[in-house]
Amino acid sequence: MADTVDDRARDIARIAEQNDAFRCKRPGGGQGEWVYTQAVHAEGQGFVLACVAAVAAYDDFNEDIDPYGTHEMGTMEVMDKKVWWKIDLYDRAYEGGSPNPTSLADTRRVLTILFPSDW
Repeated sequence: MADTVDDRARDIARIAEQNDAFRCKRPGGGQGEWVYTQAVHAEGQGFVLACVAAVAAYDDFNEDIDPYGTHEMGTMEVMDKKVWWKIDLYDRAYEGGSPNPTSLADTRRVLTILFPSDW
């Protein structure tokens, strides 16, 4: 990972770009998985599809929701319900954190769609 402030800034920008590409391609694109909680599932397929579309279109990143600048989380309203999404970075086997988060070869993403009450 980054050794200098400039390296860290480049890594953050690269991770944000990779998270955006993953999120906007919609489920997976070979770089990971999209999942949603049981409570989101219980709202029905129409709601889940609306959430997927809203996550893919999301662009409301700000310091409150994205303090690290990595575009790893968002919050939105879908069908009058507050919904969160979160991207976590795992190793290739999904057994732990990625050893090299800026490397697409070493990193698998999991995007979770959830209600705040699921947290």
